[in-house]
Amino acid sequence: MRRGRALDAAPGAGAGAPGAATGVGTALLVDLDEFVELSRRRPTPEALALVAADIAREHRFLPLSVADGIAVVVAADPSDVGARAAIARLAVTRVERHRADRADVEHGLNVHYRIVSADDEQVRQFWAEASPQTSTTVAAVADAPIIQLVNRIITQAHRDRSSDIHIEPTDGRLRVRYRVDGALREVLSLPLTVGPELVSRLKVMADMDIVERRRPQDGQFQATVDGHGLDVRVATGATIWGETAVLRLLDKSRSLKALADLGMPDETRARYLSIIHRPYGMIVCSGPTGAGKTTTLYATLAEINRDELNVMTIEDPVEYVFPAANQMQINLQADITFASGLKTILRQDPDVILVGEIRDHETARIAVQSSLTGHLVMSSIHATDATSALYRFVDMGIEPFLVATSLVGVVGQRLVRRVCTSCADTYVPSDAEMSDYAALGGPTKTEFVRGGGCEHCAGTGFRGRIAVYEVMEVTEEIGQLVVARTAPHEVREAAVAQGMRPMRVEAAHLIANNLTTSDEVHRNVFIAGSTYVPETATRKSTRHAPKPLKVPKGTKDQ
Repeated sequence: MRRGRALDAAPGAGAGAPGAATGVGTALLVDLDEFVELSRRRPTPEALALVAADIAREHRFLPLSVADGIAVVVAADPSDVGARAAIARLAVTRVERHRADRADVEHGLNVHYRIVSADDEQVRQFWAEASPQTSTTVAAVADAPIIQLVNRIITQAHRDRSSDIHIEPTDGRLRVRYRVDGALREVLSLPLTVGPELVSRLKVMADMDIVERRRPQDGQFQATVDGHGLDVRVATGATIWGETAVLRLLDKSRSLKALADLGMPDETRARYLSIIHRPYGMIVCSGPTGAGKTTTLYATLAEINRDELNVMTIEDPVEYVFPAANQMQINLQADITFASGLKTILRQDPDVILVGEIRDHETARIAVQSSLTGHLVMSSIHATDATSALYRFVDMGIEPFLVATSLVGVVGQRLVRRVCTSCADTYVPSDAEMSDYAALGGPTKTEFVRGGGCEHCAGTGFRGRIAVYEVMEVTEEIGQLVVARTAPHEVREAAVAQGMRPMRVEAAHLIANNLTTSDEVHRNVFIAGSTYVPETATRKSTRHAPKPLKVPKGTKDQ
């Protein structure tokens, strides 16, 4: 992904170029052996203007303040000779340099040197030139404004740890939102007239039909951002205001997680390990989109993988590169679907098969038959919990007795946001929250924690996510209940009686350990019978959140 103009250095700028974008000067550099906690320091606009973004990124240092000719900076590596030279050329008389954690410095650079924001000159130019347009032609010039805008939106999304980008036309403007840690937040607002050109550019990149605006379309393309390879999936659709586009960002360079690192409690993990080491049968991960099912499946593959096993996968797309497996990817143009790909895999003598997702009757039927003929099959399915996953197979037309005999284990999971450790603070919960926590079955607790919002979490109070699991072993008793077509709640009660820890219990323990909040649990984990109304429905923290661009005065909505 090519960087936009906001990141380009001035001509001649660099570590050894006097008079670069950092200014002309010979500053006295003073190293102060003091560690700075960047989560509690916010750089001033004057300090950020003192150092060009590309210089700061290249040498990994962040300016914090400047006053009376004295600048204060923090560096990830104080021994970096290039950084010393760049700092010495700042247009001040004295520079005081402190130490900071490398990850914190890089995060600060991503937060404060944003390449697409409300104050961006190119964005303001789009507003200034906003006018009705009907052409869908996209400029082929590499530095065309719309090309730069798309590149910068994707680059900033990756730096913000976004999983999805939503480009949505509304009444009078085009809204751009990033999904970070499972929650959407608005980062940019553009004139509505930019929408057709922006979506057309995405269609060109994803090899889609730019003329067709009424039918939904899907496509994908590859990009490179900060040395990370991205697989970007694009989906478009028509609304009353125009075409929307949603981009799913998959970082191909991300590393696999071990099963022990997923956050499963010891008891739940021991139960899951006893299931996955069976020689045959089907193991299913259930949950909504973005619940971490693929991560769990690949952690499972890493756990059971051995040299004597032939591991094969069929996915859409391949999200993790697993060197020990033969991985196939859905290709509709070549008529490779989950069903046809699974048939191909069965002819290649597999021991372990991973099917990215079971979506239809044919795929479900072949997967069930594969598990009954001596293969270990792992897959994911969209269902609300472990129990309902069994009935999803019945809904797809699989006979209950086949479901009971083929499935050996089902994992239900959700992702909840972690409380940001940089701004975590205690608070007094309401009576409703306390009673609801008790209803979850959590241990006695008097001190509750939530994030107040800081630089590290963009004012949300959360940073990162942790999984909430429930693992159900499909025993003979549960199989008989499925065959008898009993109600799902009876199957669930039987599973709990046999040792399954439901998600609500696991979530309660996360709250007890100050890893998440009651609001977050109720936002993501369905709690039957709960009447608690999350406080986040009425309270929002935006103290440090990126502000969307407002319509400049005098600019007419188009």
